[in-house]
Amino acid sequence: MLKIDIEACIGCGLCAENCSFGAISVENGSAVVGDNCTLCGTCVDVCEVGALSIERAEKVQTTDLDQWSGIWIYAEYRNGKLAPVSFELLGVGSRLARQRGVSLSAVLLGSGLGDGAKDLIAHGADTVYQIDDIALVDFSDDSYANVMEDLIREYKPEVVLAGATAIGRSFIPRLATLLATGLTADCTNLEIREEDGVLLQTRPAFGGNIMATIECPHTRPQMATVRPLVMRPNEYNESRQGEIVKVKPDPARLRSRVRVIRSVIEEGEQVKLTEADIVVAGGRGLENEKGFALVKELADTLGGAVAASRAAVDSGWITYPHQVGQTGKTVCPQIYFACGISGAIQHLVGMQSADTIIAINKDEAAPIFNVSTYGIVGDIFEVMPKLIEKLGERRLASKSIDGEG
Repeated sequence: MLKIDIEACIGCGLCAENCSFGAISVENGSAVVGDNCTLCGTCVDVCEVGALSIERAEKVQTTDLDQWSGIWIYAEYRNGKLAPVSFELLGVGSRLARQRGVSLSAVLLGSGLGDGAKDLIAHGADTVYQIDDIALVDFSDDSYANVMEDLIREYKPEVVLAGATAIGRSFIPRLATLLATGLTADCTNLEIREEDGVLLQTRPAFGGNIMATIECPHTRPQMATVRPLVMRPNEYNESRQGEIVKVKPDPARLRSRVRVIRSVIEEGEQVKLTEADIVVAGGRGLENEKGFALVKELADTLGGAVAASRAAVDSGWITYPHQVGQTGKTVCPQIYFACGISGAIQHLVGMQSADTIIAINKDEAAPIFNVSTYGIVGDIFEVMPKLIEKLGERRLASKSIDGEG
């Protein structure tokens, strides 16, 4: 709780001015705290007379942490194949396992799993716990969470990771609740703290304005969902050896209260944004829909996909499925063009893993230049037409040479 020393408080109002939640006011010459206080501590930091302090209840450790060991990932299997995020989780999981000196395991659930377990081993898993049952042919929160809960309680992994996909976001919170442990959602970075082995989980907070690092020191397992296309997968190694443990769950735990009547797969775009090698994105600097047409023209010239910042989508220049950023998609292309995009952190979390970032902006102080590989400072309406013209000429020249050969 937030404690106020009435005798020390001078009623200066600094605490009220700096409270982001409007939880503090000054009444009768003294600070007063409301029910909406989040204990963020900002008021304590700015109080010049030390009249404010936070009193926290001491956390009680509810489990023997030494009993928990190993890094686990949930390998998502849908539409007859492993989701790409499963391999990305194995990439970061391998690094965490090496730091902790423990094994890396994957949990594979579904029906008709084929060579999924072998693929997971080839991408870095030491052990795969596989449950192949017709009852799991359709995803449901309760049956998937029940099976995972039983496995975790039996083998006691210290860390459990899953993709921040529609499926991961659906049942992993339920799983964390069943296990009475913490969960950090939509992580963009994971590290191990050397002195005590605690998992440090970093994710955007306060609307993406800051990056928060969260830890779960008193309960196990430590759980996190990881944003797709942020982590690098391991190279495929067919010669890797690992163990496949085929698990037979309790039939009662496979029963679901949900019955899937029909599953419909929506047809995607001709070039899927998250799978494109080249992405050309436009932002507020393009000024209008006519300006955004330059983005589409450049993408067509390069054979790439069109993307946008939230500002461009909110302005109605392009539809939401093209949005990249915290509230849109995460992409990891070989080349990412940021055209008229300032580089707010909400956008950066969706594209900063690209191999090469080329930024075009007239503001030389734009944050996008801090993460770009190459930057062009100039008027977007002068630079882009020249760029399109030159690339088009090179493309024609390349076709001409190929034709002569």
